[in-house]
Amino acid sequence: MPEDRLRILCIGAHPDDCDIYMGGVAIKYTRQGHQVKFVSTTNGDTGHHQMGGGPLARRRYDEAQRSAAIAGITYEILDIHNGQLMPTLENRWRITAIIREFGPDLVITHRPNDYHPDHRYTSQLVQDAAYTVTIPNVQALTPHLRYNPVICYMSDNFQKPYPFCPDVVVDVDDAQEDKLRMLNCHESQAYEWLPYNWGLEEPVPQEPEKRQEWLREQWNPQFLDISNRYRERLKELYGEERGAQIQYAEAFEICEYGAPLSEDNIPTVFPFFEED
Repeated sequence: MPEDRLRILCIGAHPDDCDIYMGGVAIKYTRQGHQVKFVSTTNGDTGHHQMGGGPLARRRYDEAQRSAAIAGITYEILDIHNGQLMPTLENRWRITAIIREFGPDLVITHRPNDYHPDHRYTSQLVQDAAYTVTIPNVQALTPHLRYNPVICYMSDNFQKPYPFCPDVVVDVDDAQEDKLRMLNCHESQAYEWLPYNWGLEEPVPQEPEKRQEWLREQWNPQFLDISNRYRERLKELYGEERGAQIQYAEAFEICEYGAPLSEDNIPTVFPFFEED
């Protein structure tokens, strides 16, 4: 693994998933000079109650690119219909090629047990590509990797068949405002579809400055919940005093199909624990 510059690849199902679950960590990586790429396996073209199809897909692509500019990352959107992603051999090869071409040290994706089929199948496709990326005679015209990258899952609240169990929890207090700026770019989701889908009764503000504050009030509690849920792990990684003070965090669980992640190499893959 290169010591000077890490390559981080997050593969989510929709054009805001990576931003929600690891936007803060992505910002922290790019601030240190590392390279980060987000991939959405679908184009998000059903994620709205009033518009859809090509116009929505193009709108969500533009939103993702604005978010990427804030974080200093690249953002690729695959042109697969929202809700129609399948763990086919063809899609496995697409994910394998994406991983090989980027050459990541770390791949982050959804867990395999999740309410949304796009999330589940994205996870399965990444798992199916694991190790395969190192086999020369699989997709022989795409240069294979000499190593299997570390693979981690993003956090969720699902309990069955087993709950999320974090191996790494990262303090994102210093990146939280920029993360909210990223989410602010996803207007079709943050201010339109999700409030409608959640049944929020109060109207969303239309003024840009009020929207940002509304977003902070709506989203920060769930990010605060991650810190509180995994407080003991934060204390193990950052020390008792600092770990007790962290407000916002993002959490990740190791996938056993990737390269090993241990207490010894966590600071290398997640180089955030010796900052202060």
